[in-house]
Amino acid sequence: MNEREYILKLREQLHRHNYNYYVLSAPTISDKQFDEMLKELQLLESRYPDMFDPNSPTQRVGSDIGGDFQSVPHKRPMLSLSNTYNFEEVRDFYNRVSDALGGKSFQLCAELKYDGLSISLHYHNGYLKQALTRGDGVFGDDVTVNVRTIRSIPLMLNTDIAGLPEDFEIRGEILMPWSSFERLNKERAEQGEDLFANPRNAASGTLKSKDSKIVASRGLDAYLYYLLSDNVSGDGHFENMQLARSWGFQVSPDMRICNTLEELWNFITFWDVNRKSLPVATDGIVIKVNSLAQQRVLGMTAKSPRWAIAYKFQAEQASTILREVTFQVGRTGVVTPVANLDSVLLSGTMVHRATLHNADILESLDLHIGDHVLVEKGGEIIPKVVGKDKDFGHVELAEHKIGFVKRCPVCGSLLVRSNAEASFYCPNDAECYPQILGRLEHFVSRKAMNVGLVGPEIIAQLVNQGLVHDISDLYNVPFEKKMAESLLKSKEVPFERVLFALGIRFVGEIAAKTLARKFKNIDNLMSASLESLLETDGIGNVIAESVINFFSVDTNRLIIEKLRLVGLRFAISDAEIGVLQDVLNGQSFVISGVFAHHSRDEYKRMIEQYGGKNVGSISSKTSFVLAGDNMGPSKYEKANKLGIKILSEDEFLEMISVR
Repeated sequence: MNEREYILKLREQLHRHNYNYYVLSAPTISDKQFDEMLKELQLLESRYPDMFDPNSPTQRVGSDIGGDFQSVPHKRPMLSLSNTYNFEEVRDFYNRVSDALGGKSFQLCAELKYDGLSISLHYHNGYLKQALTRGDGVFGDDVTVNVRTIRSIPLMLNTDIAGLPEDFEIRGEILMPWSSFERLNKERAEQGEDLFANPRNAASGTLKSKDSKIVASRGLDAYLYYLLSDNVSGDGHFENMQLARSWGFQVSPDMRICNTLEELWNFITFWDVNRKSLPVATDGIVIKVNSLAQQRVLGMTAKSPRWAIAYKFQAEQASTILREVTFQVGRTGVVTPVANLDSVLLSGTMVHRATLHNADILESLDLHIGDHVLVEKGGEIIPKVVGKDKDFGHVELAEHKIGFVKRCPVCGSLLVRSNAEASFYCPNDAECYPQILGRLEHFVSRKAMNVGLVGPEIIAQLVNQGLVHDISDLYNVPFEKKMAESLLKSKEVPFERVLFALGIRFVGEIAAKTLARKFKNIDNLMSASLESLLETDGIGNVIAESVINFFSVDTNRLIIEKLRLVGLRFAISDAEIGVLQDVLNGQSFVISGVFAHHSRDEYKRMIEQYGGKNVGSISSKTSFVLAGDNMGPSKYEKANKLGIKILSEDEFLEMISVR
């Protein structure tokens, strides 16, 4: 077996092990063995770049090349379901179906309604071809690059199984398991970032990230629940999903055929209680007529199918008394109102504090001290006040009504409201105590300077003792040996992470990397005009104005000079610039077609940025054709005739990726 054949064999083995681990939860090899096989495949693929495959197991890690998502029409509309919150309406649905079918017998398939983001997966010859979000039901966003990082979604199916169509679509839900959600919020809390309210929001925000490496790191999962194809012979929805399971898809094991309303009610009442033990969030039960032929008879309304309905579980609420509202200041200065309550049991835990989110929501709730309020858990994790208990009145005295504070509750500065946010924030970031702590904790965090031994408790001690006033002071503290070594090592952190570590409002990891690569050093960035910032791909008004404001503050410029003196990296090195500029050195490109991730002009700039050359027509001297959808047939034919390699977007972005 030669190395090219071995690459194909390794890919097949790793796909199977991935399915065993993430879908069946029955691994047959150790994590170490899997990692060794994956590293071996990565090494071989680097030797044979012409064998690049976007569905290779090595692509699960994602890429840090960003891009906007292309809107693509659905082959079949993705309609939403009608919702009901009581069993009487389920009974009405049952009777409507019976009447429409002329009294013929029918079965219902009951399944868990997962609380995530709807996805449509398209497969061709057993390989994942495209992944689209629901969007508006007619058009969805192409998120294929990100979906490929989700390990429970098969990139390659078992084509030896009989009945696998050449082309089919399967729909389901992208989810963030509770364990991943809790880990993510813990990391965000440690970095002083806003917490996600529930797993659905976290999954949605993650899947639409422009950095697929972030998607890969967050542990998303997927359950598939509907198969669509012109070439599946079975008439039963339930039976088709069992068939899809045999092809390699993760299908809920808790789907049930119900022949009567009593069986359906038993299913609903069972899961209303037992869903709390599931590893992912559910918010109801989906009920479908099982026969596809009967589904076609029943048809659709303009918004939803007549053959399906969603029964939504009631969120568990508790009534308690509002005793006080306090205001917390976060790392970036955002002020959040928090309700202090009489303790009450909710979803198995005692709750005495709940978020009120922001000034707009606080105003809409019209709360007074002493009000009886209703509390529920957002995503069954974060307690929140959702309204007043109408069974009770409230205290009408004007002085008891809760209003949002006008000044910072810590330092007394007048609060500012950003046009980009619904929140008020304290602008006194240099002297406001929680912001000082937050900026220091963010600076040393893993994704920033990675000074792991200097945690929140040590930072609080240093600030309280007057040893540290800002991030530059950390390098002057006489730490013990291990902490000193950790700080010394942080001086090797590349410019893009140093920029992220500065804590500029709205400048996250991706924006920091983009700005670092565009402006090359801190001096260029500090002197950049608003216009030049806005000309940077991926940088909009909010980020650009925040960067301008940050560098207009003398204190921030002074801190940067102190950090420069202690040896932090505030420029991309000549070696890094050389690598960036020489990746495509001497290569000529013809661009053709419509692209998903970047515009044609952006690709032309990238080619020049990385040392390549743009040419208008294909000749024997052309190195590559960068092809999007609807590439001109004459160019395609000419490139093939001359033996010129045709690159997809993903292949090109992989080529210029600097690991």
